[in-house]
Amino acid sequence: MPLRIMRRVTFCAGHRLLGHDGKCKNLHGHNYVAEFHVTGEEQDEIGRIIDFKLLKEKCKGWLDEHWDHAFLLWERDENALAAVRHCEPHRIYELPYNPTAENLARYLLEEVCPTILDGTGASAYKIVIWESEESYAEVSLDATTSDSQES
Repeated sequence: MPLRIMRRVTFCAGHRLLGHDGKCKNLHGHNYVAEFHVTGEEQDEIGRIIDFKLLKEKCKGWLDEHWDHAFLLWERDENALAAVRHCEPHRIYELPYNPTAENLARYLLEEVCPTILDGTGASAYKIVIWESEESYAEVSLDATTSDSQES
């Protein structure tokens, strides 16, 4: 019987959405909340699929190292990349697609989680990215498309 747990992690990052027709075309930032939903079949001798502390270390550790207080930019957004690189110091994380909440969730689920959870006995099945208190994006392995909710 699969068991499921979730760890919530917060981080701050800047981005912009290339091609957006509203305010999000400008460089701006968010106080993001990332929910890492994981599952596993095996429980350890204590009864856990993974210790919440270890899950936090893996997820928050990756976010702190790569995304926290960085600009998350599309690798094709030459203008924003050049602008941020002009400032010293700077932190940039280049993504293979526009840094929407949907794409950030997708990247964490497909690219990051398999690596950071390797060998733990747990695997991510869903990621939720809260871009604000009112808006989130969600992607899961059991859904063919990601769901979004905006107010």
